[in-house]
Amino acid sequence: MAHNSFFVRLFLAAALWNLSGAILGYFNTTYAFEMFFGQVLTDPLVFAIYKGAWGTTLTYFIGYLLVSRNPSKHYGIVITGGIGKLGFIISLLQLYSAGIANSIVFIVIIGDAIFLLLFAYYFFQLYSSRDVRSSQAEA
Repeated sequence: MAHNSFFVRLFLAAALWNLSGAILGYFNTTYAFEMFFGQVLTDPLVFAIYKGAWGTTLTYFIGYLLVSRNPSKHYGIVITGGIGKLGFIISLLQLYSAGIANSIVFIVIIGDAIFLLLFAYYFFQLYSSRDVRSSQAEA
């Protein structure tokens, strides 16, 4: 795969991006909720669900670290992570449009959108290099 060191750095950056969110959201759930939604988090069920969502972000941190070790091999994690990023972007945009989330969510939206575009580039490069190897093997 071309640009392998670029993709190693990309997935290390993605891991750190997710870790930074997870540290805030998982380990300081009430503050993160207040920051994003401008409301005090008092409902224990909402607390558990919101903290669990940040736990997923912590899991993505581990996944992207794994991908950074061998970007050509672990593309399934990137598919899952990309779907998660797209879903999170859509959810945050809906919450913002409904007046539920504060404008600070655009930090996450923009960051995740950048990673989503870079993941698309990763897949383009991954499949382009596989096409080249396949055609060379056939020759």
